[in-house]
Amino acid sequence: MRKLSKIMHLYAALGCAGVPSCVLASGFALIEQNASGLGNAYAGQAAVAEDASTVFFNPAGMTKLSGRQILVAGHIIVPSAKFNDTGSSAAGGGFALGANGVDGGSAALVPSLYATWAIDSKWSVGVGITVPFGLKTDYDADWIGRFHALKSEIKTLNVNPSIAFKINDALSIGAGINFQHIEAEITKAVNYTAVGAALGVPLGTAGSNKIDGKDNAWGFNLGVLINPAPNTNIGLTYRSAMAYKLSGAANYFGRPTALNTAISGGFGTAVAAAAFDQVGDGPITADLKLPASFSAALKHQINPTWDVLADATWTQWSSLKTLDIVRSNGALIESTPFEWRNTWRVGFGFNYRPNDAWTVRTGVAYDQTPTSNTYRIPRLPDESRTWLAIGGQYKVSKVGAIDFGYAHLFVNDPAVALTGLPTISAAAAAGRGNLVGNYRNSLDIVSIQYRHTF
Repeated sequence: MRKLSKIMHLYAALGCAGVPSCVLASGFALIEQNASGLGNAYAGQAAVAEDASTVFFNPAGMTKLSGRQILVAGHIIVPSAKFNDTGSSAAGGGFALGANGVDGGSAALVPSLYATWAIDSKWSVGVGITVPFGLKTDYDADWIGRFHALKSEIKTLNVNPSIAFKINDALSIGAGINFQHIEAEITKAVNYTAVGAALGVPLGTAGSNKIDGKDNAWGFNLGVLINPAPNTNIGLTYRSAMAYKLSGAANYFGRPTALNTAISGGFGTAVAAAAFDQVGDGPITADLKLPASFSAALKHQINPTWDVLADATWTQWSSLKTLDIVRSNGALIESTPFEWRNTWRVGFGFNYRPNDAWTVRTGVAYDQTPTSNTYRIPRLPDESRTWLAIGGQYKVSKVGAIDFGYAHLFVNDPAVALTGLPTISAAAAAGRGNLVGNYRNSLDIVSIQYRHTF
């Protein structure tokens, strides 16, 4: 088990490093789980059932696969999230406003790995190793919003063994168990002048902090694949919520001597306790519930040359109301109100087969954001987006195929208006200043995969 944990940690580090918030299908859910679906903007994926990635999108689809199959996919994601100030104010305590026009995005590589095995004409099994949630924004140390956010990163790794049963030619069912590991880290600049003014901390004294945590959780996914006609697939799939209680530590850097003395008790018990609760090092916990989702999808073969695909996915982001980071003594370090709403994603796509070796794909999708102008934060400058995608497949042999795709996401310009949020006190709000402005976001995704049947 310890060896498995180390392997998962390495895979998560490789799979999520650099994943930015504007990559995501919704909130910080990642839909980039294969390359074969990217060309269709992931329209109809719960009904496609053409390769081993159906383990993630609809486990019932494994009954459509013969023999054994291995699939390896990788996604290069290139985002941009540039902030433009329209009325921010400097943090109290003698600080300059900071740099404008800072880009919080960075390129990322996200992998996926699947294997399936048709045991007989009825039963199939498989496993997927994926990155279903991810987030990273990383700003320059001198940017305007540094007292609100610098680095924000969430990394997950999901291991998903699955089984499927073909009831008859018209109906298959499937189910999977999900073991998911999460790691999270957030940093920001810390205004020690605001915290330690009563202790004589000089104006313009600042440092930084890092709060991190990790946990494991269990969940499940269910799928149904219906074939009402020989050329028509209807897929229905559900993925459960994942509930975490992250545990980790808060660490503060560049803390002035006066605060160190107060925390050690030199200024009296009450002052020491107050200083520790605001900027002291120590263990923390945080409850986080990642959402359940439900998808309904259609794939219809119009003729031997053309397919049409469509789907709608509902994600229960209302499970994320507030993120509270709490010390072991019960003190609240930070409370971030999300107040997210449930979202819908809809997609529509076509496949065109000019010959037996080639398939050409295209698709569009619209993806709602779960947040709003009132609660949007620079750690996650999310907005609704429209996908335009193209892609294809080339069969290199009877047993091997390469899939590839490209998508550009047109992201609505998100606005941020933080006048103290996230915060737990008026003093903390004054110490961060107001962050008011908007982002100009864009995103490009390139994916490739190889599948081998044997």
